[in-house]
Amino acid sequence: MSERKNKLSVIIPVFNEGECIVEVANRLLELREKLLSELDLELLFVDDGSSDMSLSILKEISAKNLNVKIIVFSRNFGHQIAVTAGIDMACGDYVAIIDADLQDPPELLEDMYHLALQGFDVVYGKRRSRAGETLLKRLTAVVFYKFINYMCDINIPMDTGDFRLMSRRVVDELKQLRERHRFIRGLIPWLGFKSVPFEYDRHVRFAGKTKYPFSKMIRFAMNAILSFSQKPLILAMHLGFWSILVGIFGGLYMLYIKLFTTISVPGITVVIFCIILFGGIQIFLIGIIGEYIARIFEESKQRPLYIVAETTNI
Repeated sequence: MSERKNKLSVIIPVFNEGECIVEVANRLLELREKLLSELDLELLFVDDGSSDMSLSILKEISAKNLNVKIIVFSRNFGHQIAVTAGIDMACGDYVAIIDADLQDPPELLEDMYHLALQGFDVVYGKRRSRAGETLLKRLTAVVFYKFINYMCDINIPMDTGDFRLMSRRVVDELKQLRERHRFIRGLIPWLGFKSVPFEYDRHVRFAGKTKYPFSKMIRFAMNAILSFSQKPLILAMHLGFWSILVGIFGGLYMLYIKLFTTISVPGITVVIFCIILFGGIQIFLIGIIGEYIARIFEESKQRPLYIVAETTNI
């Protein structure tokens, strides 16, 4: 009786990646053929409400290969939710996440799998270099990770994304985390388990445009901070405390000038300045608290994370 082969589920979130689909599918299918003697691959493409030809191309590919499976959302739910849907549907002994833009070479999954077999539950891609990225992009990436690690209560490795390979037990635990505002590269370290970095050189995007402009990256960072840290609330409390001290000492100083000197105390300009300054601080702090409350409100509704409109080969 032949020994059972391990199965690797590869999750590929797709949003308007019609120019990349054929290439990424072909390279993953070539990898499947190469590893067929030791490993069975299933490809889980999650269409996140694409408006281009991505879905029609995927259906043509899946019609010729039953190992290409498609999950189609009823609308756009976001990259992290698309990855979550793939994790929910994946049935492999190991599960990998890779984007469709081919910046993370699919061929590296072979080495990541062999590294996992040495006893690691998570093998995460660590970018050694970033081809095609500007100095500003690289600089903002460094600032992003340093800021996230300062603000969050968990350690998120520098220069990593969602490109990683996980064991079945990590996936099973991850499936139990159903929070709506998801930061998967933070949820996986939060779970623990034995992890190891896999260094690689990131390639230039194969085609198309990035789906993460600066505004989305800011929102992404906010999700990470507010999901994994209470530090904004603590910093708000500290800011309030120091504002009170400044106000007390400022008041005492004004009182001293009024009672014991002949210097006239500046009037309306100082008052207006203080009102604007402390009014702005108060509104900012209320906004921080509001973000936490909004997340409580979203979670309390208990809506499903996503709606599947159709599936293929599943």
